[in-house]
Amino acid sequence: MKLQLNMTVNDEAVNIEVEQDARLLDVLRDDLGLTGTKEGCGVGECGACTVIIDGKTANSCIVLAASMDGCDIKTIEYLSKDGKLNPMQQSFIDNSALQCGFCTPGFVLSGISLLDRNPNPTTEEIKEGISGNICRCTGYEQIIKAVEDVRDKKYVKDGACNE
Repeated sequence: MKLQLNMTVNDEAVNIEVEQDARLLDVLRDDLGLTGTKEGCGVGECGACTVIIDGKTANSCIVLAASMDGCDIKTIEYLSKDGKLNPMQQSFIDNSALQCGFCTPGFVLSGISLLDRNPNPTTEEIKEGISGNICRCTGYEQIIKAVEDVRDKKYVKDGACNE
């Protein structure tokens, strides 16, 4: 059975018909072509599919799309504007905080969500803020440093830094 779904994705109104059992991950990737959101484990454990829903991170592989009616969703594609990377994306590059890149979108969104809620987190709070994400290739030290660097540049909501 199909359901009509109205939501906002990356600041654009989306009106789409979805199967009642469709996962948000599949709607984003297959129906909307937003392939930056990755499927890792498929059971909400690895964070590769992290998106921001109404200001909070969520694993899109375990969210029913039908439950997103009226919600505001942000994916990794939301971050770069006019070809310019978001400060968190740039910090991941500058700090060598990625290797294969598969998990990176989830970590970047988790870091942004954390700084949106707490602009001056401690290192321990950063570790907690990214704890829902798993990287299988590299250590977490560079990832934590990338978030710390953006914090230290006084990141403000919607991607700006006040250096």
